[in-house]
Amino acid sequence: MNQKLIDDINEKLKAVMAQSPAADLERNLRAMLGAAFARLDLVSREEFDIQREVLARTRARLAELEKQVAALEAAASTPERR
Repeated sequence: MNQKLIDDINEKLKAVMAQSPAADLERNLRAMLGAAFARLDLVSREEFDIQREVLARTRARLAELEKQVAALEAAASTPERR
Protein backbone atom coordinates (compact mmCIF):
# COMPACT_ATOMS: atom_id res chain seq x y z
CA MET A 1 0.00 0.00 0.00
CA ASN A 2 2.83 2.38 0.87
CA GLN A 3 4.60 1.74 -2.48
CA LYS A 4 1.37 2.46 -4.36
CA LEU A 5 1.07 5.82 -2.64
CA ILE A 6 4.65 6.70 -3.56
CA ASP A 7 4.05 5.65 -7.17
CA ASP A 8 0.89 7.76 -7.37
CA ILE A 9 2.70 10.80 -5.99
CA ASN A 10 5.54 10.24 -8.43
CA GLU A 11 3.14 10.06 -11.39
CA LYS A 12 1.35 13.23 -10.29
CA LEU A 13 4.66 15.06 -9.92
CA LYS A 14 5.72 13.94 -13.40
CA ALA A 15 2.44 15.23 -14.83
CA VAL A 16 2.83 18.59 -13.09
CA MET A 17 6.46 18.94 -14.23
CA ALA A 18 5.53 18.07 -17.81
CA GLN A 19 3.08 20.98 -17.88
CA SER A 20 5.28 23.48 -16.07
CA PRO A 21 7.47 26.16 -17.65
CA ALA A 22 10.48 24.19 -16.38
CA ALA A 23 9.74 21.48 -18.97
CA ASP A 24 9.69 24.07 -21.76
CA LEU A 25 12.91 25.53 -20.46
CA GLU A 26 14.54 22.11 -20.40
CA ARG A 27 13.40 21.32 -23.97
CA ASN A 28 14.64 24.67 -25.23
CA LEU A 29 17.96 24.28 -23.46
CA ARG A 30 18.44 20.78 -24.86
CA ALA A 31 17.67 22.01 -28.38
CA MET A 32 20.07 24.93 -28.00
CA LEU A 33 22.86 22.70 -26.67
CA GLY A 34 22.22 20.15 -29.41
CA ALA A 35 22.57 22.81 -32.07
CA ALA A 36 25.75 24.17 -30.47
CA PHE A 37 27.31 20.70 -30.29
CA ALA A 38 26.36 20.00 -33.91
CA ARG A 39 28.29 23.10 -35.00
CA LEU A 40 31.35 21.99 -33.02
CA ASP A 41 31.82 19.01 -35.32
CA LEU A 42 32.11 16.53 -32.43
CA VAL A 43 32.12 12.75 -32.81
CA SER A 44 30.44 10.20 -30.62
CA ARG A 45 32.44 7.95 -28.32
CA GLU A 46 31.41 4.94 -30.41
CA GLU A 47 32.66 6.57 -33.62
CA PHE A 48 35.92 7.57 -31.88
CA ASP A 49 36.49 3.99 -30.65
CA ILE A 50 35.84 2.58 -34.13
CA GLN A 51 38.32 4.98 -35.70
CA ARG A 52 40.90 4.14 -33.04
CA GLU A 53 40.57 0.43 -33.90
CA VAL A 54 40.91 1.19 -37.62
CA LEU A 55 44.04 3.23 -36.92
CA ALA A 56 45.55 0.43 -34.82
CA ARG A 57 44.97 -2.09 -37.63
CA THR A 58 46.42 0.34 -40.17
CA ARG A 59 49.53 0.86 -38.06
CA ALA A 60 50.01 -2.89 -37.69
CA ARG A 61 49.65 -3.38 -41.45
CA LEU A 62 52.10 -0.54 -42.11
CA ALA A 63 54.65 -2.18 -39.81
CA GLU A 64 54.27 -5.47 -41.74
CA LEU A 65 54.71 -3.72 -45.07
CA GLU A 66 57.79 -1.86 -43.82
CA LYS A 67 59.36 -5.20 -42.85
CA GLN A 68 58.57 -6.65 -46.28
CA VAL A 69 60.07 -3.62 -48.04
CA ALA A 70 63.20 -3.82 -45.88
CA ALA A 71 63.56 -7.53 -46.72
CA LEU A 72 63.12 -6.85 -50.44
CA GLU A 73 65.65 -4.01 -50.32
CA ALA A 74 68.13 -6.23 -48.53
CA ALA A 75 67.62 -8.99 -51.09
CA ALA A 76 68.00 -6.54 -53.97
CA SER A 77 71.25 -5.10 -52.61
CA THR A 78 72.85 -8.52 -52.13
CA PRO A 79 74.89 -9.54 -55.21
CA GLU A 80 73.69 -12.66 -56.97
CA ARG A 81 75.94 -15.71 -56.90
CA ARG A 82 76.10 -18.08 -59.85
